[in-house]
Amino acid sequence: MSKVRIFALGGLDEDGKNMYVVQNNDDIFVMECGMKYPETDQLGVEMIIPDFRYLKENVANIRGIFITHGHDDVMAALPHLLKELPKVPVYMAPLTALMFERKAKKAGIRDLNIHRVMRNARFKINKTEIITFGTTQSIADGFGVAIKTEDGYVVYSSEFIVDYDTKNEAFRMDITNITNLGSNGVLALMCESVGSTREGHSAPNHKITPAIEQYFENTNGRMLITLFNQNIYRVIEVIELANKYNRRVMIYDSELRELMNDMAKLGYYHIPAGLEVAQSSFSNDMENVIIIIAGTGSSIFRKVHRIASHEDDKIELRQSDTVIVASPAVPGTEREEAVMEDDLYKEAGRVLTVDSRRMFSMHASKEDLKMMIYLMKPKFYVPVKGEYRQLIANANIALDMGYNAGTIIVMDNGQVTEINDGVLSRSFGSVPVDNVMVDGNDKLDESGMILKDRELLSTDGAIVVGIVINHATKEIIGGPDVQSRGVIYLKDADYIVKEIGSIMERTIDEAVAEGRYENMGCRAEAREKISRYVMRETGKRPMILPAIVEINTVD
Repeated sequence: MSKVRIFALGGLDEDGKNMYVVQNNDDIFVMECGMKYPETDQLGVEMIIPDFRYLKENVANIRGIFITHGHDDVMAALPHLLKELPKVPVYMAPLTALMFERKAKKAGIRDLNIHRVMRNARFKINKTEIITFGTTQSIADGFGVAIKTEDGYVVYSSEFIVDYDTKNEAFRMDITNITNLGSNGVLALMCESVGSTREGHSAPNHKITPAIEQYFENTNGRMLITLFNQNIYRVIEVIELANKYNRRVMIYDSELRELMNDMAKLGYYHIPAGLEVAQSSFSNDMENVIIIIAGTGSSIFRKVHRIASHEDDKIELRQSDTVIVASPAVPGTEREEAVMEDDLYKEAGRVLTVDSRRMFSMHASKEDLKMMIYLMKPKFYVPVKGEYRQLIANANIALDMGYNAGTIIVMDNGQVTEINDGVLSRSFGSVPVDNVMVDGNDKLDESGMILKDRELLSTDGAIVVGIVINHATKEIIGGPDVQSRGVIYLKDADYIVKEIGSIMERTIDEAVAEGRYENMGCRAEAREKISRYVMRETGKRPMILPAIVEINTVD
């Protein structure tokens, strides 16, 4: 009896945090291990990553983790996973491997079990046949994955568009391999949904060249352009335009320079000789230069904001500059993008924004998805990777192509689809899932108390009440000292400050008199009383931090 389980630990009904699992009998195969950006109210959170509990509990059955390309939404959480599961084998293409090895080094991970695989390959992991097929996306070396089961292949499309004009082999889609998979029998196709609401094909609307070439031709002054450093396709377009119009290029981002060096090392793309200006040789007085300001997520917006605010030590904007914003905000970064644009308009002579509604991201649109479904001919269709409206739009595409609703599977994170001997189970199982928030290099507590405290501090402030007592007699010998931050202006609320101190004193005196004094218990009691009093007087619920210091005194 064959048993195939398909589920997501992240990536469904959300933008990012992609992680999908295919379990073939007992063997577990994982696709992606990504992050998503926090919401604006998740203060101090650097990224949100998947919940790894299921994988930790079943680590002995994990046969491989596939990272299909080098974007943060599919790879950035991998260092966190490998710190917990260091021996797990990871499969990725050569460019992605070079990118990840740098991330791993920064994270202090040394013993990596990385297997480099080509984009169009056939190999075995234990007894399971794996096929990879190249896809066209915004970074080189992207591929999809097919896992052979007794009832046919389970295919994960990764990101893709159909573009017959792609000449660079590192970006080219492998239509032949995809067609062969369809001929050999596809049990289930897990297909991305991000672009499923867009009509037509993504190509040629994904190309930036038609939108910006006129400025290269007609602009006499210096040009600056913002790009995400993981969108190599677009970076190459800008470099080729600069070469065409005899303008030199300065790449203002160390990660992008490393990526372009990786591309050259692997023979995927070489910046034309003499075109690039080294950052160390760059002078703000240079003319006829294209400055590529790159970064990831909100970091690019903070970088441009620093330039526009005259805080950057390398670049200073001039009124003769033309700035092209070609890095649209992604969910969680809208605020930084708006602030950046506002500052640019104050400092640069001309600011142009590439319209993301007309300039498509390199995700499959409706006709691209139809082509993938048509060639694969899956028995079951599973929309993945996208917000819920996008998953439904993707499902509707399959419906319009004649698929029965019973063969289209739309899931939530944690829901498990089970296919036994090729027959779909009519009930969903479940595995534990949650959002794991990362603060710097550490995970926040899963209860969310740290975030609640941060939100409280940001809205209602804090009051610290300190008092000193004799350790032996419990007599008050110092204080109380009351400090308020972000709650009340102390000079205008002297009576509140005095009463807060009095509450602290009374709480301790009463506890001592009743023979129930205990430091932590007294602090909790004082916190509750002070909180109620401050709420009554000010309408605020600040964080109350009582401190009782006990010292030994010498008679």
